[in-house]
Formats: sequence, C-alpha cells, structure tokens
Amino acid sequence: MGRSQETFGKKEVRDKKAKKKREKEAKRQAKREQGKKSLDDMIAYVDEHGNFTSTPPDPAEREEVDLESIQIDVSRQEDVEEDPIRTGTVTFFNHDKGYGFIKDANSRESYFVHINNVEGGVLNENNRVKFEIEPGLKGPTAVRVSLDK
Repeated sequence: MGRSQETFGKKEVRDKKAKKKREKEAKRQAKREQGKKSLDDMIAYVDEHGNFTSTPPDPAEREEVDLESIQIDVSRQEDVEEDPIRTGTVTFFNHDKGYGFIKDANSRESYFVHINNVEGGVLNENNRVKFEIEPGLKGPTAVRVSLDK
C-alpha cells in the first residue's frame, strides 16, 4: 500500500482557502440581504454651526445674507520693511569647530552662525551681537556678525 501524496501542510492550506471562500460568500450574501442604500440614506447635512446632521435644514429658519457684505478677495497687507540689521545674544559657540547659534532679541528665534561670517573673528557665549539673516543651505543663517557695543 502506497503513502498518501497529500501532506498535512497541503491539507491545511486547502482547508484555509476553502474557509476563506465560504466567509467571502457569506459576506456577499449578507450584503445582498441588506439591500442597497438609497441616496437619502447617504446624504449628510451641515447645520448653521458647521456640525453634520442627518436631517435637512428647515427652510423657515433660513437667514438671508447681504451679498455685498461677503468679502471675496484677501485684503492687502502693508509691506512693513524690517530693519535688516538685527540684535541678539550668542547662546552657543564651539571654537574648535567654528560654529554656533545666535538667539534674536525680537523674535526669540535661533540662527546658525559660522566663524567665516563673523567680523572680528571672536565670539563667546552670552555676547551681544548685531547680524543680518540670509538663507543658507539648511535654513536661515546669520551673516555679517559683529559685536554690539
């Protein structure tokens, strides 16, 4: 008598596929029995406060809006020219590697500074400095840095 050509692993895979097929068919059958949803079931309404509801708004509570009161364009902002020279404090400076960071006195933002951009060549932590901002490779960089007297 010969051995069975079907191993336990093959039987297991075949059973899993059959089970998956039965489950898929059961889901398909349940969907058919549930029936199709109508368009009214799928519509959502938005009330006057911006909340979603399933009931349509009452036409009696409708408010008329004066069309001239609607602003379509964006109001122009005045171009305020900033002083290109800023002041700040050196928060960190590594003399071995030649870089550091300056915290702007007005915006409290921190800017990268390299020793090549320092006029005078010497910066220490907590020094008050004047500087300008230019875009660098990885973001805004402080340039033309000098000690503030």
